Amino acid sequence: MEWLLDPTIWVGLLTLVVLEIVLGIDNLIFIAILADKLPPAHRDRARVIGLLLALVMRLGLLAGMSWLVQLKEPWIAVAGFEFSGRDLILMVGGFFLLFKGTIELHERIEGNRHQASGARVYADFWVIVTQIVVLDAVFSLDAVITAVGMVESLAVMMAAVVIAVGIMLVASKPLTKFVNAHPTVVVLCLGFLLMIGFSLVAESFGFKVPKDYLYAAIGFSVVIEMLNQIARHNGLKMETVRPMRERTAEAVLRMLGKQLPEDVAAQAAESPGVPAQVTFGVEERNMVSGVLTLAERSIHSVMTPRTEVSWVNLDDDPQVIQKQIALAPHSFFPVCRESLDNVQGIGRAKDMIADLITHGHITRASLREPILVHDTISIIRLMDTLKRSRGQLVLVADEFGTIQGLVTPIDVFEAIAGEFPDEDETPDIINDGENSWKVDGAADLHHLEQVLETEGLVDDDEDYTTLAGYLLSRFGHLPAPGDTCDFVAPHARYNFEVVQIDGRRIAQVKIKRLPESAAQTANADFG
Repeated sequence: MEWLLDPTIWVGLLTLVVLEIVLGIDNLIFIAILADKLPPAHRDRARVIGLLLALVMRLGLLAGMSWLVQLKEPWIAVAGFEFSGRDLILMVGGFFLLFKGTIELHERIEGNRHQASGARVYADFWVIVTQIVVLDAVFSLDAVITAVGMVESLAVMMAAVVIAVGIMLVASKPLTKFVNAHPTVVVLCLGFLLMIGFSLVAESFGFKVPKDYLYAAIGFSVVIEMLNQIARHNGLKMETVRPMRERTAEAVLRMLGKQLPEDVAAQAAESPGVPAQVTFGVEERNMVSGVLTLAERSIHSVMTPRTEVSWVNLDDDPQVIQKQIALAPHSFFPVCRESLDNVQGIGRAKDMIADLITHGHITRASLREPILVHDTISIIRLMDTLKRSRGQLVLVADEFGTIQGLVTPIDVFEAIAGEFPDEDETPDIINDGENSWKVDGAADLHHLEQVLETEGLVDDDEDYTTLAGYLLSRFGHLPAPGDTCDFVAPHARYNFEVVQIDGRRIAQVKIKRLPESAAQTANADFG
């Protein structure tokens, strides 16, 4: 046991363990790739069997060192090349690595590794184990030859092999998980195996490839891949800062062919003048966009504003009330005294007509309790309120109790599918010829963006939700008829002309899409 006190023995053992681990990394990587072809329940078993077989083979080769030395003697000569038993083993292993690495790389790059539908088909357990055994034989031969060249003591060699395989056995599971969870790492590892396979074939023909070159190339590639993984992790970390709903909405919109502002800008830079490829129709994309952006919208963008609310004044003459109800196409009316802010209840048209005919006035019993919501309520919560209203309208009030407008289920539906004007209404947006529209100042900006097929009119940081609000923000004051301003989008330029002013409100606007050349000039001016 005196040899245990020899420091050179321990230095040799430590050095050999490190070399055995380094030489076994390629074997470990290939076992990880092969094990991924098995069902999850069998992968650990195949991995352990593969490494234990590698241990048995290396110990067996060390025990038969006399036979191993004979493998270096020439066996056959072909075309001026002499091949020993070792050379033939390296040649077969090298070609196997090249063949298997190429097949695996092709499957991952072409993307046909998994079937398009149905359950994934896994490989047979013993087929994978057989492939692992073949690779173990090749890599074990290389590791044992290195051990024989490093130290003279058989006990040290065997101890180093056992320690190295034990360490690899512990590290194999996390390495396997990491490799299989990162597709780019798998491709990189397959590249390593192709390089190693080529070096084995070259060495079998007598062309020695220095290991230092291989390890330097592998080390450099690993460093680059580490930087790539760090950059990818940081990118995902930054992406998760954004709300999940927003990221999901953008992903669905891209799948539907609807370009986001950053996509439009990128395409304009890469392929100017080339229209975007669209898979779905405009109406389909607008409806999906309406659903995905619904939660972001304020209640002001979907409600009927106070100035357009039809309400019944109990102080009016019964005949006037009856005529008003008969001419209006609505089923429900706010019933008030003197002003809309003094709401007495919500009346159904047919019930109020019956009261006026029978009693000469609207009775309290025929009115429903009004449902009021605050003007800061979200659309999603508003929809829950509308469900409980059973078709009844909902009044919107501000913090001072002033009625700002009303909302009905049809208003929410219009926010998704576009306008459905009542009999007494005209559409907010009317096509007035090619690339020209007449638009009501109260038109919703989300709907206007869909009609104009553009982006950028809606600004979540601003309080306005209508075209009139947008123009007041642009002008900074109430414009006069004939005043104009331009809106520049990545692929178009629009001219907004104020046509009609009703009191202190922008009543009608004419919008024209200017020629493509004008948009390009404007983009150059603003660049």
